[in-house]
Amino acid sequence: MKVIHFMELKEFMYELPRSLIAAYPSEDRTEARLMVVQRQAAEIFHSDFSALGNFLRSGDLLVLNDTRVFPARLRGKKQSGGRLELLLLEPFPNHKNHWITLMDAAKRPHVGNRIFFADGVYADVIGEMSGGRYGVKFHHQGDFIKLLERLGEPPVPPYIHRSRNLAALDWERYQTVYASSPGAIAAPTAGFHFTSNLLEELKSRGLERAFLTLHVGPGTFQPVREEVVEQHRMEGERYMLKAEAAEKIDRAKKGGNRVIAVGSTTTRVLEWVARRKGKVEADEGIARLFICPGDSFHVVDGLITNFHLPGSTPLILVAAFGGLDLVRRAYQEAIRLRYRFYSYGDAMLIL
Repeated sequence: MKVIHFMELKEFMYELPRSLIAAYPSEDRTEARLMVVQRQAAEIFHSDFSALGNFLRSGDLLVLNDTRVFPARLRGKKQSGGRLELLLLEPFPNHKNHWITLMDAAKRPHVGNRIFFADGVYADVIGEMSGGRYGVKFHHQGDFIKLLERLGEPPVPPYIHRSRNLAALDWERYQTVYASSPGAIAAPTAGFHFTSNLLEELKSRGLERAFLTLHVGPGTFQPVREEVVEQHRMEGERYMLKAEAAEKIDRAKKGGNRVIAVGSTTTRVLEWVARRKGKVEADEGIARLFICPGDSFHVVDGLITNFHLPGSTPLILVAAFGGLDLVRRAYQEAIRLRYRFYSYGDAMLIL
């Protein structure tokens, strides 16, 4: 049951030196630092992600989001010659070559405008939607997904500022090693730190794992603009929890083993399904759950996460799980010890 006490957005703000925003991934995924936060004892420890298994135990179940980022960013030109950047969000159901998009241009396009891309590909603006979204229809030859692989770019977050472009590296590293279900415009970044070897090591220690899918969309990153955070409304994102994974989660809970969610997106799916269905079972649809302090967690016993933007919905979720005061202290310590923040940054394990 949710405790109604209303929290102000300023409680989730903090000052971060720009030098701590990770512009590049670490050389090795498991090189990331790991902050371990023990909720019950209110203690904080420091380690490396490669030592994750030392803080987990046999029987724990890791639940990971296997969504795969697709090359969603396209650069084109309007008929006027002005440059335009297009971010593909999702296709219209049952309408071939129709997509919902976000556009970045000096002047917003109008319905009927045409946008030109390389290799003879162009798109017509067919409608203006709410939230800055536009409907477009693409015209092209051949398979569109293969065209995207050639023309598109990895949708690396805009807060990553660099002195040089590393698109080839981003294609490898702005993706989890277990990504298998294309459809996300942003990666579930808590999973970046896992390698196949680390997953096998954890398996040898007796840890189980299960996968679900949530296609990360703009909703995860939509800034909270309401001064009272409970008034924020989360945009929906498509998810799928298959029967095999649901059964593993149900079995872990009934057996008294811990469910460790890898990332805020995984957490939202698990808690959304549990609240919607009354238990964890196979389900798919659109998740709209916004978790904030005062909410109860019905499934998740531990959380692996990165360090998030001030006032963001993932940070508010982390504060709800770890406790606002303890998470504030953890972030202050991370800044003092110069942890790397955001997508390519370091990790936190909350137990």
